[in-house]
Amino acid sequence: MDLSKGPYQRFITADEQLIYNHLLWWIERESPEQMLCRFKSLFIDGYHYPDAEISKALDKITALPNASDEFRFIVNRCCHILINRWQLRSHNSAAITQLIDLFQAVPDAPVAGMWRHHYVRRLRELMRQFLQTEQYYTLRRLAELIRSTGSTNSRLLGTLIGRYPYLYGHCLISEDSSREHRRTVRHIQTSAQSNFEIALSKYLTVQVRAPQRQAQTGTNSRSRQPLNPTLLSDRALNQAIKHYGPVVPGQGYRHLAQTFMARSGYAQSYGAFKKDLYHYLTDGIDPGYGKRQFNAQLCRQLEATLPESDFALVDDFLVVRTCSYLFNFLVVDGPKNPQHFVFVDLFNNIGPVLTMGLLLKLVLLCRRVRPYLERRFSILFNHYETHRRDTVSWLVHALELLNVALTTNFGKIDTSLLVLAQSA
Repeated sequence: MDLSKGPYQRFITADEQLIYNHLLWWIERESPEQMLCRFKSLFIDGYHYPDAEISKALDKITALPNASDEFRFIVNRCCHILINRWQLRSHNSAAITQLIDLFQAVPDAPVAGMWRHHYVRRLRELMRQFLQTEQYYTLRRLAELIRSTGSTNSRLLGTLIGRYPYLYGHCLISEDSSREHRRTVRHIQTSAQSNFEIALSKYLTVQVRAPQRQAQTGTNSRSRQPLNPTLLSDRALNQAIKHYGPVVPGQGYRHLAQTFMARSGYAQSYGAFKKDLYHYLTDGIDPGYGKRQFNAQLCRQLEATLPESDFALVDDFLVVRTCSYLFNFLVVDGPKNPQHFVFVDLFNNIGPVLTMGLLLKLVLLCRRVRPYLERRFSILFNHYETHRRDTVSWLVHALELLNVALTTNFGKIDTSLLVLAQSA
């Protein structure tokens, strides 16, 4: 996902702009505590707001015929006016979570006969609708990221968002996110990815040096090892690093991908490319499993992919579209049809490491397809974010493995450590 892409374009009314300017003026002059009270009075309570002109502007907005469609964008932008300012100062991060928590306290409809009953009732109706929108879900994920920073003590999957920087661009940004918010998410993503790479490098360094130190001293120095930066066991992490990580020329997934593209890439027809791609992907899959149904399903999927281009020469467009369609098939189709039977079947039959390796094979063919894979996993993450972690342990395992696979192949981690860890 392009985090630098501009915000969703929509017509902004004079009343909207009046509210935006109002909040922009006060955010420079009031403390976070005061701004939270101001926001609650205006949007949550709906009465006793100190500025009658702003209250009247909001009334006019909520009374519009298209308010059910447009109000979510207005509330989201008002939230980000506050959030973008507070994110510039780390000590204000608690105010961001408090702001988003306010939405959980939307009161019931006001008592009939109370002052401003009609306007308040409509406002609260729209606010409850907002709780079912992608804009609110995105805000809530941001709150979880700030609150827990990937705490392993959390019970719900959604609170682990901080552990997976590759999901940020898809889970923390909505269609109408401002450029400022996109820049903030990009900054948080870069920082989180760098922190994970540093932690993994430290872990690898000790993995390489520990056997040498133990041989020299005759003692086990395991207690001094840096913590495993993943939720995988040490054994599972070491297996993943050895499986995905080697980058020595002539070895590993990267070499396989380079060899495939050199032999079957842009110098042949698209139809021939798809046939070679089938063999590239099925090589290494247990024949017993593949012959039951997966190989036939994959073959049909490739045959049905852009058949009108079978006699055209392969180009970047065809490679990207093919990989995108295959991710839909292998992982999940889309948020409106989040079926993932093939992925779960692969996971249970050929194992987590090989399943994620199959997806890595595709990403290494063309770096431009990486966002398409990340998007597929963001759909799964969003689909299960309110589930307990222990009920979707397979997805946690997959997310952790993908983090390792992407970091060892696309990150800035010292590749010599990967080679040494493989031989350790």
